[in-house]
Amino acid sequence: MTPCDGVGVHPPKIELFDVAGRTNTDPKGIVRPVDRYEVTDFGLYLARPLEGHPDIAYFRSWLLPSAGLRVGRWRAHPDRELDHDVYIDVVDIDVVDSERGPVWRTVDLYLDVLVRDGADLRVLDTDEVLAARVDGLIDDVTTQRAFARTFAAVEGIAAAGYDVEAWLARAFTITLTWDNR
Repeated sequence: MTPCDGVGVHPPKIELFDVAGRTNTDPKGIVRPVDRYEVTDFGLYLARPLEGHPDIAYFRSWLLPSAGLRVGRWRAHPDRELDHDVYIDVVDIDVVDSERGPVWRTVDLYLDVLVRDGADLRVLDTDEVLAARVDGLIDDVTTQRAFARTFAAVEGIAAAGYDVEAWLARAFTITLTWDNR
């Protein structure tokens, strides 16, 4: 038995962020309205409700191309509690021009880092990235890039006392802001 046995393998998930159209197309192709986009010199911020999710009511995240990460802080429904404060997706990010303006695109590289502010972190989905590599859905270079970004995030966040914003400020000169919706 290998670490990949029994893992449901899927191609990398692709998501689109149409700033001018104020929409977010999720990996299933569902187009959702976005309450707020903010384009900065270091990334893209978005905030929108997450309809139909049993735990998450509102979604706020930053796409950070220089780090190859999507950093999110989610709000739970009033009767729910999340087991993390920050959810980090390891991603490739590019921006393409469309008739209406730039559309940001992420390709999920399977690995996620969940952080509890000031406490700890954990890495998820190593089995998925390995299964995707074994099945040829990603190549060696992409697999190595995903792990390198994950290791850098884990090391940096831990060294910053499990403070994601402090790590990003020190490592990338990025200052994140979050609205309070």
